[in-house]
Amino acid sequence: MSKARRATMSDVAREVGVTAKTVSRVVNGEGPVSRETRERVLAAMSRLGFQPNLMARNMRVGARDSTIGLVIPDMGNPFFGTVAGGVESVVRPRGLTLIVGSSEESPERERSLISTFLARRVTALLVVPSAGGDHRSMRTERSAGLPLAFLDRPANGLTADSVVSSNREGARSGVAHLIAHGHRRIAFVGDAPALYTRRERFQGYRDALAEAGIPYDRSLVETGHNQEAAAEAVARVLHGRNPATAVFAANNFAATGAVLGLARMRRRDVALVGFDDLPLAEVLEPALTVIAQNPAAIGQAAGELLLSRLDGDRSKARSVVVPTRLIVRGSGELPPG
Repeated sequence: MSKARRATMSDVAREVGVTAKTVSRVVNGEGPVSRETRERVLAAMSRLGFQPNLMARNMRVGARDSTIGLVIPDMGNPFFGTVAGGVESVVRPRGLTLIVGSSEESPERERSLISTFLARRVTALLVVPSAGGDHRSMRTERSAGLPLAFLDRPANGLTADSVVSSNREGARSGVAHLIAHGHRRIAFVGDAPALYTRRERFQGYRDALAEAGIPYDRSLVETGHNQEAAAEAVARVLHGRNPATAVFAANNFAATGAVLGLARMRRRDVALVGFDDLPLAEVLEPALTVIAQNPAAIGQAAGELLLSRLDGDRSKARSVVVPTRLIVRGSGELPPG
């Protein structure tokens, strides 16, 4: 047999001198096969490097695959990589494999990925919803018993398990921290307004202002979906007759952009608190004060929800809120200039 192609069931059958049907019985554990023949077939499979197509078998017999599908919005965002690692740490010991696809924040691509995962009959499904996504079409799968959970953001149009951070309270505490250090002109730089996380964190920002009796100023609110847009947003709120003295950056890309924007302007007098921790945040000057999420715990909680559903839990949909915490490092403690 040529080594330039993958071994097939027919190759194994010829190697052993039995029919392909006999090899199929060994692979699938179906039908009578003598112990001696089974051992010869398994040995030949090992020699030839034969790997059975479990996906095709599962589709043929109507069984579930031993995989869990995870849809995330951005492969390049380290937050979601850590979430995936948290999920995997829980499901791997149960013999389940995690497969990941990116929606790129597109509802259409998200639907396509979900359809692909469902077509291969995954054991369970996890989704980080894209902005504007609609999940009503998944009601049938959920009613049929497919373990399903949504991460970082709840589902739209569907009641299902979810695991999110304490976005509103975390943002409130971050802005309150800036207020406690004397700031009254605090800018908000966040993601697209349609995102659940942005809405929640913006509400936390408003909560902190209201609690301190500080009037809301629309001119201090900017959108920065990526690093460059956030850097430009920070430059805008620091200009004018009554500029901001502090910035609350409502996600990791906004915080990175804020650091970049301040560096370009050579401004070290502007207080900054970011939502979500950043790599090397401690080596910045000043080091970055953040509201840290726990993406690994989000993934672990989601994995545990799925396993409980696989083990027969049929209780009502649950919502798990993972706490955030303030990490004081210096940038959020600068006084008003």
